Amino acid sequence: MEHYERGLVSAVTPVYNGEAHLHTLLDALLAQTYPRMEIILVDDGSTDGTAAAAERYRDKFAARGYSYRLVRGEHKNASAAINGGLPFVTGEFLIWPDSDDVLEPESVERRVDFLQKHPGYQCVRSLSYYFDAETGQRLAERDEKQGDLSKEDLFWDILEFQTFVCCGCYMLRSGAFFSIYPDRSIPEYDVGQNFQMLLPFMYRHKCPTIPQELYGVAVRPGSHSRRALDQALEEKKYSDYERLVDDIAAICRIADKASLDRLECWKARRRYQISMKYGRGQAASQALRQLRRCGGLRNGETVRLLCEVYLMHSRVGRRLYPLYRRIRYGQP
Repeated sequence: MEHYERGLVSAVTPVYNGEAHLHTLLDALLAQTYPRMEIILVDDGSTDGTAAAAERYRDKFAARGYSYRLVRGEHKNASAAINGGLPFVTGEFLIWPDSDDVLEPESVERRVDFLQKHPGYQCVRSLSYYFDAETGQRLAERDEKQGDLSKEDLFWDILEFQTFVCCGCYMLRSGAFFSIYPDRSIPEYDVGQNFQMLLPFMYRHKCPTIPQELYGVAVRPGSHSRRALDQALEEKKYSDYERLVDDIAAICRIADKASLDRLECWKARRRYQISMKYGRGQAASQALRQLRRCGGLRNGETVRLLCEVYLMHSRVGRRLYPLYRRIRYGQP
C-alpha cells in the first residue's frame, strides 16, 4: 500500500516551449497561501529556453519551502508529459495546472480545506475565469459551459461537454487516483489529457464545486488548444478522441447496454458533425443512421439533420450547402 504525505499537495505541470509564459504559473504557485506543496514540472522536449527559465526558479521555491523538481523528456504530448511527473507524486492531494495559467493565491488552500473538512469526498473543483494573456484583462466569454453546479455526478457531463474540464480547477486525492492507475500512467494520446485524468475518477467518485473563481485560464491566439487545424488534423483529432473514450470505457469497466449505447451516440454525433463540416455526405449519412440506432436523436432533431444531409446530396442542395456551411460552421 502506497503512502502519501498527509496534507502535502503535488502539482504536476507539463510544459512545451513555455519560456515566454512559464513565469506566470510559477509566480502564482509561489504566491499560494497554502504552506505545503511539491512542484513537479515536466519539460516535454522543449526546443526553446524552457528548461533554463524553469531552473531560475529553483532557489525561489527552496526559499518558499516548496519541493521543486524539473523532469525532462523527449517531445511527445501533454499526456506523456504528465506520465513523466506522476511517478514522483508523494502528496495526499494532486493538481495539474497548465503552464500558462494562474491560480489565485488562496486556490490551493480553499480546496485542501474543503477536502479536509469533508473526508467523504475524494475530489473537489472550483470555478475558473478567462483572461487575455497579453493584457491580463479578464474576458467575459468562456470556452466551456459551467453546467449545473449543484451536480456531483459529473462523468457524463464532462464527456458530453455540459460542464468544464479545466484542469487547474480540480483537486483529487492521490490515493484514489492511483488506485485507478496503479502503474502511475494514464493513456497517452495527442488529445484529451484531462479526459484521462478526470473521467475514470468521476465514474467512481462524486465531485462537488466550490462556487468561486480560483483559477485563471490564459487566452492566447495560436496556443496549442486554439490553433486552427486543417481537415486532416481535425479528423485525426476526432478519431483519437474516439479511441481514447474506448480506452476510458475499458478502464471504467462500463458494460451496461444503456451506457454503451450512450457512448456510441457520443461518437456518432461527433462523426456526423465533422463529416458535415467538411462536406462528406456519405459519412454523415452513416453517422446519422448510427445515431438513430443508438437512440441518440433528440426531440425535433431528426428533420433538421435529415435536411442537412439532403443539402449535400441533392443538385440544388449542393449549390446551397457552401452558404449553409459558412453560416453554421464558419467554413469558407
